[in-house]
Amino acid sequence: MRQIKLFNQNWFFTKENETTAVELPHTWNHLDGQDGGNDYYRGVCRYRKTFDRGVLDPQAEDIYLEFRGVNSSARVIVNGKSAAVHHGGYSTFRVNITELLEDENELIVEVDNRKNDYVYPQKADFTFYGGIYRDVYLIAVPKSHFDLDSHGGPGIMVTPNLNEALDQATVRVEADVTGNADSVRFAIAGVAEEVVEVKHGKAEAALFIEAVRLWDGVKDPHLYHLTATLLKDGEEIDQVATAFGCRSFHFDPEKGFYLNGNSYPLRGVARHQDWQGVGNAITKEMQETDMALIAEMGANTIRLAHYQHDQYFYDLCDQHGMIVWAEIPYISEHLPKGRANTLSQLSELIVQNYNHPSIITWGLSNEITVSGKSEDLVDNHQALNDLAHTLDATRPTTMAHVIMLEIEDPILEIPDIQSYNLYFGWYFGSLEDNEKWFDDFHKQHPEKAIGLAEYGADASIKWQTPTPERGDYTEQFQCVYHEYLLKTIEERPYIWATHAWNMFDFAADGREEGGEKGLNQKGLVTFDRQTKKDAFYLYKAYLSAEPFVHITGRRYIDRTEALSEVKVYSNQTKVALYSNGELIAEKTGQHVFTFEVPLAGEHRLEARSGDLVDAIAIRKSAQANPDYTLPSTGIHNWFDEPGMAFPEGKLSIKETLGTIRKTQSGAALVNSIIAHASSKRGDVAQGLDRNEAMERMMNGMTLEELLKQAGEAVPKEMIVQVNQELNKIEKIS
Repeated sequence: MRQIKLFNQNWFFTKENETTAVELPHTWNHLDGQDGGNDYYRGVCRYRKTFDRGVLDPQAEDIYLEFRGVNSSARVIVNGKSAAVHHGGYSTFRVNITELLEDENELIVEVDNRKNDYVYPQKADFTFYGGIYRDVYLIAVPKSHFDLDSHGGPGIMVTPNLNEALDQATVRVEADVTGNADSVRFAIAGVAEEVVEVKHGKAEAALFIEAVRLWDGVKDPHLYHLTATLLKDGEEIDQVATAFGCRSFHFDPEKGFYLNGNSYPLRGVARHQDWQGVGNAITKEMQETDMALIAEMGANTIRLAHYQHDQYFYDLCDQHGMIVWAEIPYISEHLPKGRANTLSQLSELIVQNYNHPSIITWGLSNEITVSGKSEDLVDNHQALNDLAHTLDATRPTTMAHVIMLEIEDPILEIPDIQSYNLYFGWYFGSLEDNEKWFDDFHKQHPEKAIGLAEYGADASIKWQTPTPERGDYTEQFQCVYHEYLLKTIEERPYIWATHAWNMFDFAADGREEGGEKGLNQKGLVTFDRQTKKDAFYLYKAYLSAEPFVHITGRRYIDRTEALSEVKVYSNQTKVALYSNGELIAEKTGQHVFTFEVPLAGEHRLEARSGDLVDAIAIRKSAQANPDYTLPSTGIHNWFDEPGMAFPEGKLSIKETLGTIRKTQSGAALVNSIIAHASSKRGDVAQGLDRNEAMERMMNGMTLEELLKQAGEAVPKEMIVQVNQELNKIEKIS
């Protein structure tokens, strides 16, 4: 029978001739990939381990190594001989090392995360951690066994089909077999069993479930368990098992997503896998923490971005009833030499994850047109779409389109369902533009299901203000942003899914903004998972059934205003606010309750709803606390700076980019500012394709709006200088 041995211990890691003992999972970028500068080590490192043949059953005939994640390319060497090369840092791959084994063995894995032009990803707003960052296993099987060679898959595929009444299921099971075996016994625990003959390396059966219990999302994520046992001469020689769920779903362009015949609006988050100080070499306990936080917030869907995640997390999604968007890292920049790698990574994603009931769509790419579009890019997507439907006829494909992709673009015809990453009100435009965009798309494409794949605003728990503005990186503006977006979403039931970007802050070593280097701060929870930002509780108020009240602004203690706005988030319909034991007001409403509190001295604020209580402490301060404001922005002080004039008939930062660009010198100033701001946002921003749609979007913004969004990426000294130069230029009407 099959033996599986965890192979994580007693490795030696060598980087630039320096060797240390390590245990897996391991990454060499857990620190330098999170500290900014876009200078983390991208090179070739070596992992070495020795083992003797005696660690395995002496009767085992075939020996495999299984790697769950090695980023981004790996060469496996056994006893000095190359055993395999794998390109793609997020999927499982296996290597048959049987013929290379000796009594004493040396295993070397050369891991390479250098830049190249054929393995994805190469440009994206996250760190590409190098290392063997997921588990490694040694697998011993008899010569005849369930397949271990096809795209890292489990060797069995389970396809449940429900009848029209959704009360019975026919479960089609397919197994691939290597070697010579007689039959396979398929058994669904406590339900059904069938023995079928192996023919031409395949065994297929159809098992019937009467009175089926549905996998019904977060309400009842029931899983069945199937075991496949390989038989030869009446003896059991190999066995594999998988969980599966029985569910039906469809997408209605007018009414959104349906699960098991019922409307089931998908409202949730996207997730990156890395942790502060750990990188991508996370433990099972860390993955469980992530799931617990997502579930607490009340989400019912997760976009697992922008790559294949650990099998354990897909298992957690199955168990918790999360609806999953799974995707490959075909992102930000099309590589003419990378088509084979996209096809390989998609094959691995689908084959390895086919049995997960949580997954309902395969993502082909993310913002791939941001650096430009070509015929080869379009052809690549068509090939991916065709491959996805060949490997899986049960799930639709999707893409996460970049905000400036025209809604008439022909590439929208390739995937089955659509989704856009929209950042109106943060990177571009106004919050109201989100409503207009969705209404325009739905009017123009009433036959297309449309989703919101990303939206968000950066926020640091350090920055606090009573007057939130775009680009100030405060918790308060993040709340204003998400309050508006959640209302927009609630009013448009046709949106099939929304995935807030992001559940957690994550590393993007090329970033330097919001007072942090190497960090994207759009998370609803901090990078270390220790602090839930106020916006987390806004989502909990909308999505969770667990009764609670939460007072926002608990980190905004010192307040200078005489009358302070205090918001309470709750999923209750009536909330009262008390200050030092005295009732301020009791309000009826939904989700967001706003109170005005006169300040004098110290205040203990309590929000109450029935037996639910939350409390914070604030105080009246004579002076603003400088620790609450991002020092280098100076957003609120531009107009106090010497030289900030706005003369009639002359240009200034108050004019739109379109007006400024009517003059050659004005256009040059604008372009220099944009280039400087982009340099602080990493590779993706610097490589942005400023196509017609994007230019039209930007030309409608004032330079002042753009500068506020850029935050500290553009120092106020530069703003003053640019405004002075603009003042020298005649305005062209």
